[in-house]
Amino acid sequence: MHKHNRAISVLGLPVNIMSDYPDWLLERLQQGLGTHVVTLNAEMTMQAERNQILAQIISCADLVIPDGAGIVLYLQLLLQQKVRRIPGIELAEAMLEKLGQPGINAKVFFYGGAPGVSAKAAEFWQQQLPGLNIVGTYCGYHSTAQEEQLRQNLAQIQPQVILVGLGVPRQELWIAQNRHLCPEAIWIGVGGSFDIWSGRKTRAPKWLANHNLEWLYRLYQEPWRWRRMLALPEFACKALVYRLFSKPCIGQQLP
Repeated sequence: MHKHNRAISVLGLPVNIMSDYPDWLLERLQQGLGTHVVTLNAEMTMQAERNQILAQIISCADLVIPDGAGIVLYLQLLLQQKVRRIPGIELAEAMLEKLGQPGINAKVFFYGGAPGVSAKAAEFWQQQLPGLNIVGTYCGYHSTAQEEQLRQNLAQIQPQVILVGLGVPRQELWIAQNRHLCPEAIWIGVGGSFDIWSGRKTRAPKWLANHNLEWLYRLYQEPWRWRRMLALPEFACKALVYRLFSKPCIGQQLP
């Protein structure tokens, strides 16, 4: 097992801290241990405050990574933890790069995004990593009958890594409801990653990301998100209150 595998509470939700997330996930994949990965940020944390089902799913996830700047600042400034931000898109990319190596041959499935986006994202990765075994894609906009067909396909194909880009909280709820279809798979909610990989959108410049301002670039690209961005100051206020009146839970080991 990797060193420094522990869970720390952020507003009552667990965040797992370890030295190498992709290697841990690769071990889980090789052992056939089904895993749900949640990429936690401030917005999702605030949604979980109002959505008990989402909060329960996050609490029961096998791995919760510090995706958002707010989560990392909370851990660094209020809990004095030496952690760095792990964006979900970068974790997914690191996993795909490992899976594209000779001898791995794990089956990968992309689900989510607008029509054609997941297929184009898969095409991008196939060009980058010819050895990557992408066994299927499916868009996130479909009828009930089409979704049932998707479930049947997943059950038949049994992908070992399933990237789900439906946005929060839809992707977390969908994974929790459908994990039983591929019980040995690694399931990762990747948000808008397919849009990035397909070339439909771009990520924030490095200098913005390094200063924890990636949210500002996202707001520039998608100004309609301004209401959702109100979760950031809300998270900051709640974090201060929670830290003052609660003791942090540190030290829980990952399975």
